[in-house]
Amino acid sequence: MQNEQHIFGIRAVIEAIQAGKEIDKVFIQKEAQGDLMQELLKTLKKNNINFSYVPVEKLNKLSKFNNHQGAVAAIAPIKFVTIEQLVESVLEVKENPLFIILDQLSDARNFGAIVRTAECVGADGIIIPKTGSAPVNADAVKTSAGALFNIPVCKVDHVKDAVFYLQGSGITTIAATEKTEQSLYELDLQKGIAIIMGSEDKGVNPSVLKIVDEKAKLPMYGKISSLNVSVACGAFLYEAVRQRLGKS
Repeated sequence: MQNEQHIFGIRAVIEAIQAGKEIDKVFIQKEAQGDLMQELLKTLKKNNINFSYVPVEKLNKLSKFNNHQGAVAAIAPIKFVTIEQLVESVLEVKENPLFIILDQLSDARNFGAIVRTAECVGADGIIIPKTGSAPVNADAVKTSAGALFNIPVCKVDHVKDAVFYLQGSGITTIAATEKTEQSLYELDLQKGIAIIMGSEDKGVNPSVLKIVDEKAKLPMYGKISSLNVSVACGAFLYEAVRQRLGKS
């Protein structure tokens, strides 16, 4: 069965996945058993769909107490694109794309706020990992002020794969991190770039930092040594805008 944002019932979730429905995440009751549940788990893993185990109370709330059978799927409000579709379509019309990669960002409101700023500055796409990222749900749409409907979002298996693909396409990858001496304002942001923002608590993954083209940080002069990730992303994006003003 289905409501506006969720599909509930094991068989209904399996059929939705097989039919190509855009599923953002599946919630499964802790310690769930049975052959049908095993079939669902195999289907999720085969299609690389993000899922997590939750208490039955959460499933009851999501399904509005309908018979969920231990499984509820969150429907994505948008259709995702592949990284090939995203990069190739942008490069056909633009020499200096501006992409954003969000590495394990977990808060839907931070995600929505970043998307809103990205859309305002004319960014060309958002890239997120299929697992471990913030849910692309109604809260994200609301926080983005509807911007999620106006900017392409791409899901990839691994952030490192996206970095390598972008580099192979002539895009310079730049990680926002405190683990560097280089300031954002020392970089050339007029060329094609992808800005990588990390998770709220850990930042950009160390394995990703090893392969990016550039690392940059924002100057900090106060007693608090870190910014909210959406605020930091906004600073990076508007520095790119500043540098690109007047560039044909």
